[in-house]
Amino acid sequence: MVTFAPQSLSLHQTESTLALGRWLGERLTAGTVLLLQGDLGSGKTTLAKGLGQGLGITEDIDSPTFTLISEYLGGRLPFYHVDLYRLEGKAVDNLYLETYWDGLEFPPGIVAIEWAERLRHLPPAPLRVALTHRDGGRHVVLAPADVTQATLLETLTPDALLVDEV
Repeated sequence: MVTFAPQSLSLHQTESTLALGRWLGERLTAGTVLLLQGDLGSGKTTLAKGLGQGLGITEDIDSPTFTLISEYLGGRLPFYHVDLYRLEGKAVDNLYLETYWDGLEFPPGIVAIEWAERLRHLPPAPLRVALTHRDGGRHVVLAPADVTQATLLETLTPDALLVDEV
């Protein structure tokens, strides 16, 4: 099994987390599944908002905690935003999330799954995104699962995420 080096970044403001999401949304290819992990308030939904912006989605992207899955079809690629916070065990298994990432029932797009640690069946080659609180900001580790993701992340520099101070 080939493993790829993770990319670590410090995100000092909320806008930097949005910028990371935008950067990914502009570059990820159809069929990419992001497994978003982190405590409450660590930036998972903020990153998802940025993904939507990067995909060119104009709808407001909120956490789908009570709807479980939100589908956004108006961007460069479809965006499927999943939140497993309120589910455990068999309830998660019964969602059949593979229908979103296998491209058979839904148009291939980007799938972002919050609270992905609750999944028992993982998609092939997910991009793992771990967010944590650190020093008044956030720290993110992006762990690629294939050569395409690893090559993309090699082009990600902290300068790409710079935002104007307010």
